[in-house]
Amino acid sequence: MMSTREQYFSLGLNHFAKMESDEAISAFKKAIDVDANFADAYLGLAQAYDQKGMLDDAITTIKRAIELNPQEPLNHTSLSVFYRKKGMIPEAEAEIAQAMELQRGS
Repeated sequence: MMSTREQYFSLGLNHFAKMESDEAISAFKKAIDVDANFADAYLGLAQAYDQKGMLDDAITTIKRAIELNPQEPLNHTSLSVFYRKKGMIPEAEAEIAQAMELQRGS
């Protein structure tokens, strides 16, 4: 039986919750292989990269989630957190402002 993107995504979330970063990364990548435009899988992958301390990969990946779903405040909030961890404070503040604006608009 072929797994769906949602099955891989759910598996990724389960691994992420157990702090199993490598397994989470693998599962989220499989979800993306099934559907390259699955924004939530990029968000999960970015969070798993962050969990593993791979901030540059997290930033690149969350930017793809933002391209796919620019109206999702959580994507911008995540990018803000990653920027803050890298010491990129003006960029972090711009992203959190964007997230708050999106939340107000909904």
